[in-house]
Amino acid sequence: MTRRIVFVTGGAGFIGSNIVARLAEDRGLDLVVCDRLHGVDTGKWRNIAKAPIGDFVHPDDMFDWLEKRWRDVEMVVHMGAVSSTTEPDADKILQNNFQLSRDLFRWCADRQRRLVYASSAATYGAGEHGFDDDNDYEALAALRPLNTYGWSKALFDLFAVRQAGRDYAPPQWVGLKFFNVYGPNEEHKLSMKSVASQIWPQVRDGHGVQLFKSYRKDVPDGGQKRDFVYVRDVADVTRWLFDNPQVNGIYNLGSGQARAFEDMARQVFEAAGKNARIEYGPMPPAIRDKYQYFTEAKMERLAAAGYGAPLTSLEEGIGDYVGRYLSQPDPYR
Repeated sequence: MTRRIVFVTGGAGFIGSNIVARLAEDRGLDLVVCDRLHGVDTGKWRNIAKAPIGDFVHPDDMFDWLEKRWRDVEMVVHMGAVSSTTEPDADKILQNNFQLSRDLFRWCADRQRRLVYASSAATYGAGEHGFDDDNDYEALAALRPLNTYGWSKALFDLFAVRQAGRDYAPPQWVGLKFFNVYGPNEEHKLSMKSVASQIWPQVRDGHGVQLFKSYRKDVPDGGQKRDFVYVRDVADVTRWLFDNPQVNGIYNLGSGQARAFEDMARQVFEAAGKNARIEYGPMPPAIRDKYQYFTEAKMERLAAAGYGAPLTSLEEGIGDYVGRYLSQPDPYR
């Protein structure tokens, strides 16, 4: 009997584990997680503790495992990456985010296996060219990311589009430009957690919270805006892509609406039933000149491709996150 395997790199991470949980709802699929757990103390293993996974593969063994089992692999979902925007080792970022992704793309093309991978809104840089997920090579090449992480993701997007133009691509290949994702299973991310997750302990305990000051005259403190997308939507879109193999290309994945960080913080206070107490502190000098003050996903292309489910509002998403996860003894999905 042929197994239907979905191989998820970064599958024990924040976004990857939510995708694993969503796909695992289909008992006809076998979910194989490829990741590093970095020891017991990180708690990362808890992200997949509730998912009935079929196997766990260390990244160093990834291609050996895939070569042995490739006939059973229906799709590769590539979420593994160095995701820190402040990672100082450019070689590490390039090796993980571009070179490994390139090799996996080629493997999927050679074996004719489907591929969904994580791109990022960081590819848009300061947004001087807008946030339109135009798949035209020249439009992608014109983007100017503000950090090495964003550049590594932009580089792979260009590679994928170029290979597809040469008819050397997987039978389905989709890059998802994630905007600011938040939701359950962030605990191991520490300083890279969403604002909602970072401020929750202070909100829960009745304390005030601190957000970054603004260093632009036209933006008030706490008024820096992001497109916040609930991780549930990311998992749902990935499931939809699994069911729609005809969809190809690079797509934005956000809520479609920019909201201020202050809005997010106030929603956390409201979901906790407490009065908002917000102060503003200095932004670290290392990120001040690389900071995105505004992002907002244009979501028309994904809708035109056929995705019709409503995207989660900030109010609904934070309410669900606080009520079902952050406020519970077991906050994991």
